[in-house]
Amino acid sequence: MHRARVTTPVPIAMTTLVVLSSWLLGGPAAPASASTPTDSLSAEQARDTVLVTGTGEAFGEPDTLAANFAVETSASTVGEALTSATTAATRMRNTLVRAGIARPDLQTSDFSISSRRTDDGAITGYTATQGLTAKIRDLPRAGALLSAAVTAGGDAARLNGVSFGIEDDAALLTEARKKAFADARGKAELYARQAGRPLGRVVTVSEATPGYRVLGLQDSMTAAGSSVPIEPGRQRRTVTITVEWAFGPVPAAAPILRSAA
Repeated sequence: MHRARVTTPVPIAMTTLVVLSSWLLGGPAAPASASTPTDSLSAEQARDTVLVTGTGEAFGEPDTLAANFAVETSASTVGEALTSATTAATRMRNTLVRAGIARPDLQTSDFSISSRRTDDGAITGYTATQGLTAKIRDLPRAGALLSAAVTAGGDAARLNGVSFGIEDDAALLTEARKKAFADARGKAELYARQAGRPLGRVVTVSEATPGYRVLGLQDSMTAAGSSVPIEPGRQRRTVTITVEWAFGPVPAAAPILRSAA
């Protein structure tokens, strides 16, 4: 009896030490069977999806034109080249302003002065270049405005190109997004039918950066002083999305009816 009384507290103390050490190490130890069949099933279900890409397009007519004007002059000194370029650029800018182009729609695009050299490196003169970008909102008058600005700049004037735009393309992008999603859904439904599975909920949707393209653009110039032919054409907005759908549960097999013998 005395021996039993001496040894009885020992297992209790060891149990207390085990619990205490587990607490100090950050809480009770995880059960040995942490990975259960349910977890494996959830992982399988997470991969039970179909991932497709859809594309949608919408077309609209441009309502603005950005013209990239420039002047380029050469002289024997930097001062002379700069003065000539500034004079020509000012005449072009004033012509556009008088024609109704708002000041916020005019922007200096670049400014540079470079030297002209012989093959042995000797400087023979200087070339000054100034750029001016103008946004024209009245497209029917765009050809006349381009011609007037180039004429005002004289032989120093340059027109490096034009680009059409749509000031507010939100409606076009919305239409393209709807078409892209419908395209993606059609593909997902096709794959679901082929797999013999119903199509479930949408898991993820991602969109690439929308793109645009100008169709039917003509921006060539005729002889200086004549009206520039302008054909705005159409612009296309394109949206590409990637959508992931979950498959629904596998349909239960229909019961087989057996006729009585």
